Amino acid sequence: MAGNDSKRIRTGIAGLDEVLGGGLLPHRSYLVRGGPGAGKTTVGFHFVTADADGKEPALWITMGEPPSELKANAAAMGFDLTHVHFLDLSPGPDFFAQSESYDIFSPAEVEREPTTRRIVEAVESVQPRRVFIDSMTQFRYLSSDPFQFRRQALSLFRYLVDRGATVVFTSESSTEAPDADLQFLCDGIIDVTFVGDVRSLQIAKFRGSDFLAGLHEMTITKRGLVVYPRLTPGERVASVSFDLLSSGIPELDELLHGGIEQGTVTLVTGPSGVGKTTLGLVFLKEAAGRGERSCLYTFEEDTARVLTRCRQINIPAEDMVRRGMLLVERVEPLQYSADAFGRRVLDEVERNDTRIVMIDSTAGYRLTVRGGDLVGRLHALTQSLCALGVTVLLVEEVQEITGEFKPTEHGFSYLGDNIVFLRYLEMAGHLKRAIGVLKKRLGSFEETLREFAITRYGVKVGRSLTELRGILRGVPELAESRSS
Repeated sequence: MAGNDSKRIRTGIAGLDEVLGGGLLPHRSYLVRGGPGAGKTTVGFHFVTADADGKEPALWITMGEPPSELKANAAAMGFDLTHVHFLDLSPGPDFFAQSESYDIFSPAEVEREPTTRRIVEAVESVQPRRVFIDSMTQFRYLSSDPFQFRRQALSLFRYLVDRGATVVFTSESSTEAPDADLQFLCDGIIDVTFVGDVRSLQIAKFRGSDFLAGLHEMTITKRGLVVYPRLTPGERVASVSFDLLSSGIPELDELLHGGIEQGTVTLVTGPSGVGKTTLGLVFLKEAAGRGERSCLYTFEEDTARVLTRCRQINIPAEDMVRRGMLLVERVEPLQYSADAFGRRVLDEVERNDTRIVMIDSTAGYRLTVRGGDLVGRLHALTQSLCALGVTVLLVEEVQEITGEFKPTEHGFSYLGDNIVFLRYLEMAGHLKRAIGVLKKRLGSFEETLREFAITRYGVKVGRSLTELRGILRGVPELAESRSS
């Protein structure tokens, strides 16, 4: 076998090489299987054009679409197949009239039929380093029986590999034409699926290499395929100092015994309109003062509304955006899958050294992001961010405005290293707000509630409400009235 297997072959598909641990192992054969429209041919567009240096001649063997259609479809997605060599084995327009018959290999080893001869001639002429066959399903129909097909397919793969090629071939598995034999013959299997409006990719087999297991979301864009490797907790090794980050409000820092720790997740919970987003923005403002970039992903409000609100409460968000200290991004409904959103956030962090990520809110995330197990995906995202030393703020809305205290609505409490809660109080006929800390995993905190107010001059945190009882039960009353 020619070549050095330690050098990976890039697929050219964003995200897939990461799933494969760097790419394909060279001089081996790989099966891409899936139903119609799943994206198998587009995988081929990427594969045969992935060699940026042009040192790896590519050969495309087609049994279905003619080269002219393939080139046109590729060009529409920005792929230039000018330098790709094509071997067209698809039946021409005169096939039906002449009733020609084909055979993949000659039944006698000493004599090659036209199809075999054309493959050999093309390989000897091009000397390809990348070969894409679309599809082996068509070859199956030309074989006399399953046993002969298996022998012939194995012989074809070995022939191509022995001449220095890495082979990627497709198969359309169905009840009528199962491809279990091809799965045994190949060195790796890439399953692509298209169910409903969700495309996924999974590595079912990869000889000689580790890979990222599980389903990975995949999309087809104007520029081809994009794979979003699924995030898993513990994927990144944490290296965090856990320095305290101040809010910039002395009374709030007193409540938090100095602030929140870097590289932790803080849940900010409370009913609608109580000030959760505003409280989170306080930390983003202070981060900008330290010269650190933050990012706010808003699922419920557009960017203009967020910036207007900040201006009204003396948070210079527009200036922070201009200076590159803040990104406010509106996430439109069903725009992203959970994996796609997670990768977008991580790309932002790694590209711009973002230090604080705020997600507003978890309810909006559940309604806006596509896919199942959203809580698990959010857990994986927050843990990946924390491992990078990023501080995460999650805004969590609880439904009850009054009544017995409820820290979270959907069981998100386990995600938080810290839980800061806001709630409404009725005192002397006036509606008031209070702030408290329920949990701080890496440090102590003040075990009292304080007044919380939002003014045109900013957020104000007041004195401890030590004279009140029954706040968490939802029926606050003055301590003096209980003893009288």
